[in-house]
Amino acid sequence: MGPHPAVAAIRLAVRRVLHDVLNHHCAQDRRESPLVLVACSGGADSMALASALAFEAPKLGVRAGGVTIDHGLQEGSDLRAAEVALRMRALRLDPVEAVAVTVGREGGPEAAARDARYAALDAVAERLGAGAVLLGHTRDDQAETVLLGLARGSGTRSLSGMAATSGHGGRYRRPFLDVDRQTARKACLIQSLPVWDDPHNTDPAYTRSRLRHEGLPALEKALGKGVVEALARTAQLSRDDADALDAWAAAAEGTVLDDTGTLDVAALFALPPAVRRRVLRRAVIGAGSPAGSLFARHIEEVDRLITGWRGQGAINLPGRVGVRRQGGRLVIRQG
Repeated sequence: MGPHPAVAAIRLAVRRVLHDVLNHHCAQDRRESPLVLVACSGGADSMALASALAFEAPKLGVRAGGVTIDHGLQEGSDLRAAEVALRMRALRLDPVEAVAVTVGREGGPEAAARDARYAALDAVAERLGAGAVLLGHTRDDQAETVLLGLARGSGTRSLSGMAATSGHGGRYRRPFLDVDRQTARKACLIQSLPVWDDPHNTDPAYTRSRLRHEGLPALEKALGKGVVEALARTAQLSRDDADALDAWAAAAEGTVLDDTGTLDVAALFALPPAVRRRVLRRAVIGAGSPAGSLFARHIEEVDRLITGWRGQGAINLPGRVGVRRQGGRLVIRQG
C-alpha cells in the first residue's frame, strides 16, 4: 500500500526538484554529491518539506541538511529555533544549523525580517557549499503574493509572484508552489510530525496575515471556490509575459544607450511603453538606484521626461540617482 495522497504529493514535488538539482550538478562535473538544505521554521509547510527531503534525498544520492532562522522577534525564539533544529536532526538531516539574525526596520517589519532571513540563508549556503535551498512556499502563499502585488499597483512582474527558482545561481527552490497549504498540513498530520504555528501568521498587525484570514476568505465568499488556484495561474501567466518583456527590453537597451551612458529620447519614444519603462528601470538600477526602493511611480516620472516633456527639471530617485533631459538625450547619474 502506497503513502497517503498528501504525503505522496509533497514527496513527488521534492523529487522533481532534486532531479533538477542533480542534473545541474552533473553538468558541472563535480565528484562530491550535492548538498541540499531545507529552510525550516517549524511550521506545517516547512516541516512537510523537511520530511519529504529527508525521505527522497538518500534515494537519489543527495546529501540533505537544514537551517532554521531565529529572528529574535518573540520571547523564547532561541529555544524555538533549537527545538526545530532537533526535529530536523530527528529526520536524519545533516548538517543542521540554527542561525540568529538581527532584524532591522527598513521597509517595514515583514520586509526587514525577510531581508535578514535571506541574508542568513545565503551566508549558510555559501559556507556549506549547498547546491540549493528549499523553501516551503505553497500555492496559497503564491495567491497572497499576487494579491499584494495587485494592491500595490506594482505591474506585471509583481503579479508574477514568487518564482519556482530564484536567487544567485538558482539557489532557492520552491517545490510546493503547486501544492496547497492544506495538503502540507495533512502530510504532517499523517506522519505525526510536530508543527509550530507562528502567532505572527494570525496577527492582524501584519498585512499578509490580514489578507490570509480576512481578504482571501472574503474573495472566496464573493466569487466562490477556486480563487487561490486562479491567482496562482495568473502568477504563471504574468511571469511568462514579464520574462518576454524583460528579454525584449534587454535587447532594446543596446539600441538606445550610447558609450557615455546617456539614452536616446527619440529611440526610447519609439519603443512600446511596457518595453520603454523596463529599459528605464534597468538604466536607473544600473546607475545605483536600489531595486527594492524603486517603485512604478518613480519610473512613470522618468517616463514623462520622454512622453510629456515640458522643460521640467531633474527627477531625484532613491540611491541619490538623478535623471534629467538634456536636448535629445536622457542623462542618468548618481550623486
